[in-house]
Order: sequence, then C-alpha cells, then structure tokens
Amino acid sequence: MDFDFATLSPQERYKLLGSSITPRPIAWVASQSAAGVGNLAPFSFFNAMGANPPLIALGLITRADGQLKDTTTNILETGEFVVHLVSEALAPAMNITCMDAPADIDETALADLKAVPSSAISVPRLADAPVAMECRLYQAIPAGSTTIVLGEVLHFHIQDDYIDAEKLYVDTVGLDLVARMHGGGWYARQSDLFDMPRPVYEDWQAQHDETSQS
Repeated sequence: MDFDFATLSPQERYKLLGSSITPRPIAWVASQSAAGVGNLAPFSFFNAMGANPPLIALGLITRADGQLKDTTTNILETGEFVVHLVSEALAPAMNITCMDAPADIDETALADLKAVPSSAISVPRLADAPVAMECRLYQAIPAGSTTIVLGEVLHFHIQDDYIDAEKLYVDTVGLDLVARMHGGGWYARQSDLFDMPRPVYEDWQAQHDETSQS
C-alpha cells in the first residue's frame, strides 16, 4: 500500500513512522531552564551521528498546541543537556517522566530519582542510569514542527560493571537497555540477538569464484 505523505496529517505520518521504524533507542534527556528549574523527559527520535566530533541527534517535536516542549526551550536557552540510556529497571521511572507536568515541576524528583553533579556542565545527571552523556548544543535545526538538536558529547559516564576500562569493551547486553516500539506504550528488550559478521569483499569474491568453478 502506498501512502502519499503530502495528503496525510502530521499525526497520521507520525503513526506510520513511529510504528514502523523500530526499535528506537530512548534518550532520557535532563535539561535545566535559565532560571535553574530541572526537567527530565524521554525521546525516541534519537541516535548517534558520528564520533569526530562525537555527536548525538534528537528530534524534538512541538506540543499539540505548537509550543516548544520544556526540553527544547531549555536546550536552546542554556546550550546544555544530559542524555541517559534507559535500562529495564529504570523503565517505570522513565514512564513517569513522560507525563505532561507543568514547566516548574522537576520530573527527576517526581519519579524519585537521584541526581548528581555533572563533570563539565551545570545540568545534573541521573546517578543510576547505566549510561549518561553530558552534551553541549552543537547545532539546532528548525524543521517545521520539529527542532533537530545536535549535541556534542563532552563526558561519557558508564557504570563500572559494564565497561572494561583498558580495552573500552562495553557489556552491551549487560546494560539491559529498552527501546521504543509502537503505539502508546510498547517497548522492546535486547534479549533476542543474533550475530552476523560483516563480510570482507576479497573473502567473499574468493568464495564466489570457488563456488562458480566447482
């Protein structure tokens, strides 16, 4: 079935995109207003965009009334934010921070989470998150009803149990991260994996030639 996006409403486009492009990693974003009021909210239009410079990207959609979300406003005002990754153990708390709380409410306290000072920015980070990335705003790109935020990672925090500090080997499975799926509240676990090594052209060609000659 072919859908012409020019004929669909933003809500209909969102439904098709959000239910098909899955699973999506969750950025649990801590930010702070210019007045120092904290905010914590999850976003699933998110991923890493490169390592030199180390950039992550967030797609921050406006509210239904067209106003910027608190996270967007805070990042544009202060240029600082922390992106956390969400383990299954923290998923219930993350879900609480999905609420449309007023701007003067800090969702970190609402979800009974512990915050600790960051290393390079004024926005605190969550103490119990398996991974936390302190970010500085690299570029903000207005795109219709979305603000695309590129953040440069300044400090990368990972719980000691999940990293070999010498080899920089991350216990990815041990992080027990959840990802966003479809609908109003569906998520996925990283519990069903398969390994498929990337092929090397020379090896593939040699095997192909051998098969052709037999």
